[in-house]
Amino acid sequence: MADLYAENGLPSAQGLYRPENEHDACGIGFIAHVKGHRSHDIITRGIEILMNLTHRGACGCDSETGDGAGILVQIPHAFFQRATQHLGFSLPAAGEYGVGMVFLPVEPLARRTCEGILERIAREEGLEVCGWRDTPTDGDAIGRVARNSQPYIQQVFLSRGSAAGSEETDTDTLERKLYIVRKRAAHEISNSTINDRGCFYIPSLSARTIVYKGLLLAPQIARFFPELNEPDFVSALCLVHQRFSTNTFPTWQLAHPFRYIAHNGEINTLRGNANWMHARQSILASPLFGPDIAKLFPISPKSASDSSTLDNVLELLVQSGRSLPHAVMMMIPEPWTNHESMSAEKKAFYEYHSCLMEPWDGPASIAFT
Repeated sequence: MADLYAENGLPSAQGLYRPENEHDACGIGFIAHVKGHRSHDIITRGIEILMNLTHRGACGCDSETGDGAGILVQIPHAFFQRATQHLGFSLPAAGEYGVGMVFLPVEPLARRTCEGILERIAREEGLEVCGWRDTPTDGDAIGRVARNSQPYIQQVFLSRGSAAGSEETDTDTLERKLYIVRKRAAHEISNSTINDRGCFYIPSLSARTIVYKGLLLAPQIARFFPELNEPDFVSALCLVHQRFSTNTFPTWQLAHPFRYIAHNGEINTLRGNANWMHARQSILASPLFGPDIAKLFPISPKSASDSSTLDNVLELLVQSGRSLPHAVMMMIPEPWTNHESMSAEKKAFYEYHSCLMEPWDGPASIAFT
């Protein structure tokens, strides 16, 4: 078990200390334009929300190193078109490509090896590699401890290529292929000797959203990622999180938001939830994945935090064809059994899904998109 937690840079079990006994309470917020209008103002307001959550985060003895902060936004297509035009490749239309935010080892050989594995897997899955972009960062904006563990941060651009097939060409198909690529790359690299201190991690790989996060304090994020200040960096939504890492040790990988959620509180039923999901893997099936579903296992690594585990399972349910509200209600049901004012139809919904999945329960607030 100690080795599993060490993959994420956590301390090993020692004396009376056990990393699985940590608990957390963070700060989350979000802003969205109800009509879906994208603007830089949404980014600005989202960062303002994040800064107002500074008191919900924590820092170590190095007062400039936080437990983690981040934002999730829609992919700013016009910005990326401009930012990549001098890199020797062009981007397809919006929705025709995915952007991956990738944490890589600092050591050049290990980094290039990880890049090569990701590119190979993308091509094997029928995607085309448009190119890579170094994500501009300002190391002076963060603390010494954060800099010492900072991964090399790049963005990879993958277009649909032949992956969409002839029958279905929507963005959902591309999302599923990107999902498979990310899972395959993470599994292959984590099971090899390449991964330098667990530095390979993909915060997001999507045709819809992108995550900027790290071992930061809330006021540092717009300085560390200066492109968040660009006028053409636009979105219709912004999901933010300031971390207080009492459930797991602070690392770059475990900062929020994750790919679908930002979470405050604790999932008390985590051990049972995770064990049941692992047990179900042998019977999971989906016509949208077919035999490819085996490429997704394990759905969530044993060293993942409660938030990361919930996010991984929610992602599977959504990628398998359920709507996001459906998947969330399935995982986090209301107290419905003796609810006097709940409709019979809604009770039937919860009763049916209680046969498929146990509740992910705890004193938690979860924002999702």
